[in-house]
Amino acid sequence: MASTSIRAALAADPDVGAGNVLHKLIEHGAPLDGPGIAFDVDVDGFPAWQGLTLGELRERAAARAAWLHANGIGRRDPVAIYVSSSADCFLNWMGLVWLGAIPALMNPNIPGDIAAAYIAKLRATALITDAAHIERLTGHDVDIPVIDAADTGTGDPAAAPAPFKLHADDPIAITHSSGTTRMPTAVVHSHASLFHATRKIRLSGPRAQGTERILSALPAPHAAGIMTINHALSNRSELLFLSQQSDGGAVLDAIEQWKPTGVFGFAVTWSELARFDLEQHDMDSVALWFNTGDCAHEPHIRNLVNVGSRNTVVRSAEGRAVVQRVKGSSFVDGLGSTEMGHSAFHITHGPDTERYGRCVGVPHVFADVALLDTATGEEVPVGRVGHFGLKSPTLAPGYWNDHVNTYRNRLNGYYLTGDLMFRDEEGYYYHVDRAVDSVDLGGGNWLYTAMSEEQILRAVPDVRDCTIVSFKTDAGVVSDVLLSLHESADPAADHTDAVTAALSPAVAATLRKVVVFPDENIVTGPTGKVRKFLMRQRHLAEMANA
Repeated sequence: MASTSIRAALAADPDVGAGNVLHKLIEHGAPLDGPGIAFDVDVDGFPAWQGLTLGELRERAAARAAWLHANGIGRRDPVAIYVSSSADCFLNWMGLVWLGAIPALMNPNIPGDIAAAYIAKLRATALITDAAHIERLTGHDVDIPVIDAADTGTGDPAAAPAPFKLHADDPIAITHSSGTTRMPTAVVHSHASLFHATRKIRLSGPRAQGTERILSALPAPHAAGIMTINHALSNRSELLFLSQQSDGGAVLDAIEQWKPTGVFGFAVTWSELARFDLEQHDMDSVALWFNTGDCAHEPHIRNLVNVGSRNTVVRSAEGRAVVQRVKGSSFVDGLGSTEMGHSAFHITHGPDTERYGRCVGVPHVFADVALLDTATGEEVPVGRVGHFGLKSPTLAPGYWNDHVNTYRNRLNGYYLTGDLMFRDEEGYYYHVDRAVDSVDLGGGNWLYTAMSEEQILRAVPDVRDCTIVSFKTDAGVVSDVLLSLHESADPAADHTDAVTAALSPAVAATLRKVVVFPDENIVTGPTGKVRKFLMRQRHLAEMANA
């Protein structure tokens, strides 16, 4: 059956959801020799970088379902997955969902003590892990059966039970906040919630240019990772899912080696790629960059859309419409979070677009968006910053074993994402900061760290990335700006005047010093929030020891 017919069948099937795309594709006649997933590690005898076909992917998932079933895992059992590779993450996720169990995907960078406490908080019945993480857990008793991920793929695919019939409200994954900076918050995703956006905006029209061959640099244990898997499978796209995302050089190497048409990542991915002169690398295959999580900064976006190539329709000399390949690519920005399930907004940037300033675009059709004054519960007027509230079928049902936080972040029926935003007269929305990072300067003035970072990046070309550390003293709020410079910049140059000029007067008045962080001191992480948190912590520790 043609891929367009498969996509139409999936869109029309009310039983398709985030937990059964693999089975439904085969049920609706997708060829078994069509695309499945490629991984960057060997999988059950299949070499790294070699794509598994749809049939081979099903067989590898069936092997894990059979092994786990034979070892006592069943319906509604919460099972933690704490592994290094995207293959171990997703194939065990598929095997567990096959059985109706509830996979809890864990960030592989979580320290052992936090991981053990989080597993206990989950009340997990088993832990699937690997040698590296077994070592990390040394001295921390998880007090549940520990399963070596190397064993689960040895099951007999023919012995797998029939796939569990999932209901729309059934949980198909637990993901979490980063976990590298504090105790993770466990977020539940349902069969329906984590597929709604794919059904409504990915399967409702033609396959988007740039999604034919996708390279994912997203964290595998994130909700965005599951959505990317289902997006690619549903659209019959080729997909390579990387296991590590924080090294821009590795992502760049993968682009040049695998030649994707689209690259998916978080904002930190684009910051890392800004280390390189992309004009000196083979980027021609890339037509699309897709961002979610934190919204991206303008200089990082411009660095990407000026390379790559895309098809466009032009008029020939005879007046006919013809498709022509032109230089430059598209960047789709989508502010999202684990709890949102999918970005609520969308905007597309290209080489010639100008709507920046942390504009996240307009809401998706399924998103009911409000900017709220949390003191009154009322919506704020145009131009005023408010707390972003969301009603959407994509929203996570709540937090696992945590009713307090499930309901604490609700107001007037909206989920409060923790983001601060404003909208303009044309209905475009702009992200200024996370609420926890904003600082009240008094007199109606605020320090919005994310917006201030945007202003510095736009105004000071030597700066590749930056973050702001603010703290209160007896004299008021004091801020230090931490800079990461481009390789071509002079590390000894004084950027204080340029940084000061870039900031609003109220924020500039708090500036104490500008500090250049050498690249070797830059803390990498799977998300920008993690890296900037750790940079701030290191800076504060250095100040305390000075």
